[in-house]
Amino acid sequence: MTESGRPRVVIVGGGFGGLYAARALRRAPIDLTLIDRRNFHLFQPLLYQVATGVLSPGDIAVPLRSILRKQRNATVLLGDVREINVEQRYVRTVEGLRRDFDVLLVATGARHSYFGHDEWAEHAPGLKTVEDATEIRRRILIAYEAAEQEADPARRRAWMNFVVVGAGPTGVELAGALGEIAHETLRGDFRRIRPQRARIYLVEGLERALPGYPEDLSEAARRTLRRLGVQVRTGTLVTHIDEEGVTLGSGEDQRRIDARTVLWAAGVQASSLGRQLADATGAETDKAGRLVVEPDLSLPGHPSIFVIGDLALYTHQTGKPLPGVAQVAIQQGGYAARAIEAHLDGRRRRKPFRYFDPGSLATIGRGKAVGDFGSFRLAGFPAWVAWVGVHIFYLMEFENRILVATQWAWNYFTRRRGARLITGQPLQPEIKDPA
Repeated sequence: MTESGRPRVVIVGGGFGGLYAARALRRAPIDLTLIDRRNFHLFQPLLYQVATGVLSPGDIAVPLRSILRKQRNATVLLGDVREINVEQRYVRTVEGLRRDFDVLLVATGARHSYFGHDEWAEHAPGLKTVEDATEIRRRILIAYEAAEQEADPARRRAWMNFVVVGAGPTGVELAGALGEIAHETLRGDFRRIRPQRARIYLVEGLERALPGYPEDLSEAARRTLRRLGVQVRTGTLVTHIDEEGVTLGSGEDQRRIDARTVLWAAGVQASSLGRQLADATGAETDKAGRLVVEPDLSLPGHPSIFVIGDLALYTHQTGKPLPGVAQVAIQQGGYAARAIEAHLDGRRRRKPFRYFDPGSLATIGRGKAVGDFGSFRLAGFPAWVAWVGVHIFYLMEFENRILVATQWAWNYFTRRRGARLITGQPLQPEIKDPA
């Protein structure tokens, strides 16, 4: 308890789960502290549009202090939590900040997983942070710049080959955007190369793209990708990635693709803080590092510690883990807030968390998308309109909604991308055989 006698609630992580929980506790008689390693909330579903030059980072990121500025019971702190002491009930950041708690909510999300090949990360960046997005954007744009200057045909072809590993929603959206860049955005911008001759490969280990969607929508996505020049390789495993390209297949049946740009959208691993929390509480974890939680999202034997979002393994509803999507984190954040109030009240029974699936949407280029709403399915332009509306609705601030809507309208009618900036180092790659 604080000096005022109010319970101390600490939330670690300002993503969808942590932020929605914090906002749902705005009227609770508590002292709330939200700690995040970043000072902003990032709308991750649109991160690929930063990576492909449609949006700027500021369009999809809002400072946490700005979001919670009117919430008088909330304090926002910038820090990277690395220690959770369950016995003495405090968290500590690498910067030395200590915060005591009566109730703890951990929502630190997930990071990339390279399935035991962490050395691939250098050559195949994933897409989880703003830095990831700007690095991918840099690599995509530099590839065309290098191809324009490269005289050797084989090396030029390697610069104009793009490989996306993983055909889930992120991979499909990335591949579709790469197709649009090649066939529409960069048309006529170069003098020695034709961007539309770029080859884009989408590689998936399972038997179809968008494996979480019904088969007819997966096939619709494949057809749309094909029209954008994307070659979809399903039932294909990646066995090696290096600076020069990727190796596909297994055993003697292997194929090499020379590609200087490889993007990773295949797997995720729970954040490293989850392992420490599991050791401190004795909680079980799965192979991806997610913590097994109770029906009320608390850890077994620790009713005052809650875990939500991509860090939580919740199987009580269907026997299967919930998907790692924003809607799960949003709904768990709202539920966790009510569960925290019930725990602090000490008299109200906690009902189990129940996830309501509002449906899934994935966009595949300009004016094309697929949507699965259970018995109701959409494909093509209607699904794209639904996708646009849903994503604008869930952006945090009104200003961001206006900015994104304006950028999308401009992109739709002009086929141009306004954020094609090359940043970071190197700004210019080494050309082995310059023209």
